[in-house]
Amino acid sequence: MLNFKSYNDSNRGGLCLPDLFFARFVRTSLLLCLLLIGCKSVSNKTAKTTPIPYSVEELEHRTFNYFWELADKTNYQIPDRYPTLTFSSIAATGFGLSAYIVGAEKKYVTREAAADRTLKTLQALWNLQQGPEVSGVSGFKGFFYHFLTLDKATRFKDVELSSIDTGLLMAGILSSMSYFDKENETEKAIRQTADALYRRVEWDWMMNGQETMSMGYHPQGTPGESPRHGFIPAQWKGYNEAMVLVIMAMGSPTHPIDSTAWSAWCKTYPWSTFQGEENVQFDPLFGHQYSHVWIDFRGIQDPYMKAKGIDYFENSRRATLSNRKYCISNPLDAKGYGEWCWGLTACDGPASTRMQVDGKQWEFFDYRARGAASIQVVDDGTIAPTAAGGSYPFAP
Repeated sequence: MLNFKSYNDSNRGGLCLPDLFFARFVRTSLLLCLLLIGCKSVSNKTAKTTPIPYSVEELEHRTFNYFWELADKTNYQIPDRYPTLTFSSIAATGFGLSAYIVGAEKKYVTREAAADRTLKTLQALWNLQQGPEVSGVSGFKGFFYHFLTLDKATRFKDVELSSIDTGLLMAGILSSMSYFDKENETEKAIRQTADALYRRVEWDWMMNGQETMSMGYHPQGTPGESPRHGFIPAQWKGYNEAMVLVIMAMGSPTHPIDSTAWSAWCKTYPWSTFQGEENVQFDPLFGHQYSHVWIDFRGIQDPYMKAKGIDYFENSRRATLSNRKYCISNPLDAKGYGEWCWGLTACDGPASTRMQVDGKQWEFFDYRARGAASIQVVDDGTIAPTAAGGSYPFAP
């Protein structure tokens, strides 16, 4: 399993929606936009629900506006968070490309405006410099660095060449290629550029000769200046948010990884029961949500899921329910937890500190992959709105 303590906490960006009191958006805010839009067909098959209230529609629109309004006006990359503007995030740009499709469908913007923005984004990505250099480039072998500078969209400090963040970017790129199917010049150019970007990624290289993919790569810098270089030892092993990454890598027409990568992915699944729900365990809810943004897993079974009698959608539904049940049971007696205030996933928090609150000692975190499952519970009393928002399609 991916060890969030050793890698994610120090290397990944923030992942939660704005606090209700400060408009602090970060990249997974699309889950409330994209998944809620897509939930109508899902909901009809899973449960009878009342119509989505106006307040949710407003939240969808505001979430779309994050991507539409904050994209850089020159390189069109999306900032990792707001209002603190430090760097853009390749994954955020992938979510942004998908948000533009939602915006066109919801008529927040015209299809023509969405297509124009999409093409400019794809062209900017294609033209960003790729190479083995330590600085002044944006990627290497078709992959992109996790974070890019806001002004020039080049590597931010010494961040890694990221496999998962490039994967989330490519998921948005392939969505654009599928959606913009008209025969006008703009939409044809979208399909051509998106196809070229996807074909350029050397997924097989990122495998580093192993049966599972490395989480990333650091270029060789000047001796003594960079403490790390080469492939990151941590690998993408199931189960987590990287399902879509493995699928796209296997499907590459130019640099595919072997299909045995899927069985290698599945063999590390931790199947167990938590809060009365039996499923593949992964504690933060985003791991059960991300791949479903782009792939409809309902009715699709690999040998592992076939043996369990469910599919990946049902697996995420059960994880949703167990996360909620944990919050309702509230074993830490945190204030506010309950039926209508629940959801643990990766997000920013108050601070990395220990302090006493109402006579009880608490350890708080800033960014952390919070979650609850049989394999691990990370709970410091922080509820992330994206957890419940992204769960809507699975358990409306």
